[in-house]
Amino acid sequence: MSESKGVLQGFKEFLMRGNVIELAVAVVVGAAFTNIVNAVVKGIINPIVGALGSQNLDHYQSCLTETCAKDPKTGAFADGIYILWGSVLSAALTFLITAAVVYFLMILPINKWKERQTARKPDEGIPADPTEIQLLIEIRDALIAQRTGSPAAPSSGAGIIGTQKTQQ
Repeated sequence: MSESKGVLQGFKEFLMRGNVIELAVAVVVGAAFTNIVNAVVKGIINPIVGALGSQNLDHYQSCLTETCAKDPKTGAFADGIYILWGSVLSAALTFLITAAVVYFLMILPINKWKERQTARKPDEGIPADPTEIQLLIEIRDALIAQRTGSPAAPSSGAGIIGTQKTQQ
């Protein structure tokens, strides 16, 4: 019994993770967005492409055999082998429009926002530049070491200039 509680608890934790919920929302929004793109392709793009012939791109086809015939009553293919390249063209246009809209309206703005956020945050891996006082202390310690002829350890009075007495 305790194993089933562990499995159910694990399943509950899995479902409550942010990634799963975000994925579910993305699928729902994507399905709704697909309907919009399909309407744009069928209502605007296909008629523009169809200006060369039929407005329904599904009617664009090529016959691979010598004899191709349709049944006049049903309109179904009765004889021959057809390549329905109009349907493929329509699907390709739908895909390209969907990809372009997703990129320009979702991916590009998010990437720019992330770049701005990274530019605002200082890099933690890169050490900060030394301050002016730290540089002056290092110069002072180097000059003291030069006079005495021995390497100088950093002075304990960091930040207080002139606290260390030198031998002349």
